[in-house]
Amino acid sequence: MFDLVIRSDRVVTPAGVGAFDVAIQGEKIVAVAAAGTFGADSVQRLINATGRIVMPGGIDPHVHLKWYTPHPDGSVTYTDPPSVVSRAALYGGTTTMIDFVRWTHGNTIQQAIERRHEDWTAQCYCDYSFHVMVEGALPPEIFGQLGEALRSGYPTVKIFTTDITPSRRGRMVDFGDIWEVFKIVAQERGMCVIHGEDNDIVMHMYDKLIREGRVGFENMAEVHNTMSEDLSFRRVLGLAQNVPGIVLYFMHVSAASGVQAVREARARGLPVYGETLHQYLMYTSEDYKRLNGQMYHTYPSIKSQADQDALWAGTFESTIHTVATDEVCCSLKVKLMGKRIDDTTGGNVGVEPRVSLMFTEMVGRRGYSIEKFVDLVSTNAARIMGLYPRKGALAVGADADITVLDPSKRTTIRKEMLHEADYSPWEGHEVDVWPSLTVLRGKVVVENGQFFGELKDGQYLYRKIADEIRSGAAL
Repeated sequence: MFDLVIRSDRVVTPAGVGAFDVAIQGEKIVAVAAAGTFGADSVQRLINATGRIVMPGGIDPHVHLKWYTPHPDGSVTYTDPPSVVSRAALYGGTTTMIDFVRWTHGNTIQQAIERRHEDWTAQCYCDYSFHVMVEGALPPEIFGQLGEALRSGYPTVKIFTTDITPSRRGRMVDFGDIWEVFKIVAQERGMCVIHGEDNDIVMHMYDKLIREGRVGFENMAEVHNTMSEDLSFRRVLGLAQNVPGIVLYFMHVSAASGVQAVREARARGLPVYGETLHQYLMYTSEDYKRLNGQMYHTYPSIKSQADQDALWAGTFESTIHTVATDEVCCSLKVKLMGKRIDDTTGGNVGVEPRVSLMFTEMVGRRGYSIEKFVDLVSTNAARIMGLYPRKGALAVGADADITVLDPSKRTTIRKEMLHEADYSPWEGHEVDVWPSLTVLRGKVVVENGQFFGELKDGQYLYRKIADEIRSGAAL
């Protein structure tokens, strides 16, 4: 007897969308059969979701929880922890998040990993994994430590090509060290995830605008500009061409120039993948001029309408493969604390509405197929990040991570209906669907607005990058 069967006429499977019964035993999907195959006598609980979209749980490959946040006055706070954000994620239909281990000087990679696990173990309602992040001038011993981490199930390494702001000196890794990281990552069959901006251009523009007295955050797109993204992406790609076996994933692609650089690299057969954020897809630099315009900011900056159009084109043509959040969950007071180009808080609150917003924008307003939408908010992230087919698929043997989107729950987003910060940059957006059910590894964790998750539910996911992702421009 099955523990649970979910039935619908709109089930998204690797073979397409159709009328199926999804049968669950324990934590796994054990059968996917024609709708009506399993009767009440063969299952402890049958959920009839006919008329609703049944899809694999969302995967957000880029979040920052319990994350170090400096303030203009020199003080430091931390963003909200996994216990807050993972609950909101499940309410919104996201069942897996990937955060970061931040290595700092004076520590080993293993020490950084252990400390990060202390922040998450038994403190997260959903499943999770980590990228390893290195920064600054890298000591010789770090490369062996990275190799050990890559072999131990931490196969993605994040690198910054800029310090981002003048106050964050020491974040950027120089290109000699990037070259050495690339060689280790390629050798250990991993992947580098890149924050790509040209530091010379970014810091020049900070100096220029400050000198000219144009320091308001509304000028941010001039600092973190499209040329910076273009120069950085192409320099990174040029380096990668000299390291056989390296795989690249450009995080938060924000500009048409970035899309074009990824497109050209993939046309040459390079294993290069692109991520954008729903902020970039739904806001432009004009939104900085709105009341409390800092709400819409993240690093790199939001850019022009033409850049946004190019990002949408990139998602449609599979130059951009994932839509993440760069989640930074903090209070409105913290988000609005900075008012200058050099002190505005980056990141956004967005993990809960991401899936519903993207369904609305993609399927409802742009005519994307439901399969394409699921690829962009779940399946592609699982494939690229080494989680597939355990995650990102409604298929036999996969974890029973399932989200049910209900078109009868069409609504206007209000901050009061959400479950994390005291504000939302998505306030007032109408969405065509909202999750009515979220299942994590076979457990119903959210149903019709009621929460049944426990902090012990979240599991760490050890990963390995698949050969198909490493061998060329897959997806």
